Amino acid sequence: MKELTVDATVENIEVVTDFVNEQLEALSCSMKAQMQIDIAIDELFGNIANYAYDPEVGPATVRVEVVDAPLSVVITFIDHGVPYDPLKQEDPDTTRAAEEREIGGLGIYIVKKSMDEISYEYKDGQNILRIRKNI
Repeated sequence: MKELTVDATVENIEVVTDFVNEQLEALSCSMKAQMQIDIAIDELFGNIANYAYDPEVGPATVRVEVVDAPLSVVITFIDHGVPYDPLKQEDPDTTRAAEEREIGGLGIYIVKKSMDEISYEYKDGQNILRIRKNI
């Protein structure tokens, strides 16, 4: 398991992405899976950066674990910000034209559809969001 703690800022999305990609490259992860994970990081860490501590800045930890059977990567995002479960948000109606839909919610919807598993819990004053992607 590898772990990185940085300030939850939009500027650190690239730092987090590079950190995770380093682990993925060591696993010979496919480019498709890596791109899906990169999009998930952008969405999830971006939400933490924009909303968890607003208007302040606080720490966020990103943990990368490799799991066997099936070979997969589990990425955990941990922050001490305002409790928020993005999985409770209703999925957008993708059958409607973009201009007819409510603003927001599409990013987490894409993450839910592209990851093999996603879970959230609020425990000991921490938001803990996990995604798992089979490699």
